[in-house]
Amino acid sequence: MRAMLHGLAAVLVLASASAAFAEKHREPPEAELAKMLEGRTAGKPVDCLNQRLMGASRIIDKTAIVYEMPGGALYVNRPSGAAFLHRDATLVTKTNGGQLCRMDIVTLIDPGSRISQGSVSLNAFVPYPKPGR
Repeated sequence: MRAMLHGLAAVLVLASASAAFAEKHREPPEAELAKMLEGRTAGKPVDCLNQRLMGASRIIDKTAIVYEMPGGALYVNRPSGAAFLHRDATLVTKTNGGQLCRMDIVTLIDPGSRISQGSVSLNAFVPYPKPGR
C-alpha cells in the first residue's frame, strides 16, 4: 500500500511539472494567432455571424476568439475584456435570434467548477478566407 502511495505521488509530481513546462514553453498568443492565420488575408469586418453555420471556436489566450465557418474561413474577434480569455474556458453566449453579433456578451465558464470567470463584449468579426490552392 505504501509503495502504491509513493507511486501515485510521483505520478502527480510529474504531471504537474509537465503542465508547468508546457505552459512556460507555449507560443505567445499573438504568435499563435499569426500561425493560425498564415497565408490568409483579412477581409472586410462584419458585425454578425450566423450561429447555425459556425463550426468550432478557439480561444487565443488574452487575445481573441477564432470562429470556424463553412469553406474553411476563420473569423477573428478581438473582444473588449480580452484579458479574461483563456484556452480552457467554455464560452457561453445568450443571443436573440440565430446570430452572434458585435456587442453580444460572452461569459467564460470554468469547465471543472462551472463557475463564471468573467465576460467579454464582442467586437466586429474579421474574416480570413481559406487561401486558394
